[in-house]
Amino acid sequence: MTTRTIRVRVVAGVAVFGLIAAACSSSSSSTSKSSTTRTTTAAAKPAAVVYPGTQWDHVDAASAGFDQAGLDEIATRAKKGGSNCFLVSRRGKIVDEQYWNNTTPDSAQEVFSATKSYTSTLVGIAQHDGKLDIADKASKYIPQWAGGPSADVTLKNLLQMDSGRHWDVKTDYLDMAVTAKDKTAFSIALGQDAPPGTKWVYNNAALQTMATVLQQATGEDPATFAQDKLLGPIGMAQSRMIKDASGGTLMFMGLQSTCRDMARYGYLMLNNGKWKNTQVVPAAWVHDATGHSSQPGNAGYGYLWWLNRKGPIVDPLLAAVGKPGSEVTIGQMAPGAPADMYWAIGLGGQFIQVDPGSATVVVRLGPARAPDGAREFSQRDTADVVTQALTK
Repeated sequence: MTTRTIRVRVVAGVAVFGLIAAACSSSSSSTSKSSTTRTTTAAAKPAAVVYPGTQWDHVDAASAGFDQAGLDEIATRAKKGGSNCFLVSRRGKIVDEQYWNNTTPDSAQEVFSATKSYTSTLVGIAQHDGKLDIADKASKYIPQWAGGPSADVTLKNLLQMDSGRHWDVKTDYLDMAVTAKDKTAFSIALGQDAPPGTKWVYNNAALQTMATVLQQATGEDPATFAQDKLLGPIGMAQSRMIKDASGGTLMFMGLQSTCRDMARYGYLMLNNGKWKNTQVVPAAWVHDATGHSSQPGNAGYGYLWWLNRKGPIVDPLLAAVGKPGSEVTIGQMAPGAPADMYWAIGLGGQFIQVDPGSATVVVRLGPARAPDGAREFSQRDTADVVTQALTK
């Protein structure tokens, strides 16, 4: 048997361009430790499932199995970190919900790279509809790559961030993300750095090419496809995917959403893609995207979702400070939290956290940067909702 070496390269850019610097922050959370911390979880019971209508039902913390003081302590951390909102739900009901900085439940904002997890779901829906297959070579939809160095890149490579497409900080975070008017065309025109499947790189430009893939495969603009197939069916009325100056849908960032709408999406995933009587997303796709590491280079990554699986973990925050050998550590995104917990994560600590075992969804949204001197709210903080504040 031959062994393939997967090289990992992740370097987060400066604050303005570092759209992933918050994606896997290693900042510490509460120093207290719960004697009941769970490391594994069981599936949520179907009988307990309820779905929010236009408005959400609320339940008090004690009735939902939480210690209110514990939730308050985590919310205080969120407030100090500059958060705009913090929401905890369990079994489809809001347990705790707080807003700051003149925001309300209807306040929509940019969620940055948390958008990527929505892109993942759109691909899963398109595959279920028979429009594409993630085993397809991307060149089937991007003819510019046919016969060239990127000819063997598959849609799966794009989803799991090992496409080998060109990446460097300036190109990805400035030239593409900020300067390029047509971000998809710019991304398609980039070269190939490595054979697909050999190097894990958090590559925004590579994923942006999925705009052309979805357009060609479905015959619809991805923003329209998202509205018809995902946002609309689950009642995300305050959310939309935006476009660049050329009119192309942004796929690596760009979703405008609210805390409650993000919680709806998390709840859809928690319930294996089902919303009321409709299977919006195939259950098999939810499992494939979030149920296991997608490749060996980063155990903490599925199909555009961050996972709590143990193994080599890429931490872009450590990579940004240039510590030798610190780009990859062995461990978990949130040590001590359930292994099947997962997140959509964006710059500045935009989070949707899903924990199947406790049937909880946690959402935190805020600005692109924490206030000066403040500790950035991280996935370890959201995990504390389950490991510290949940009592039963």
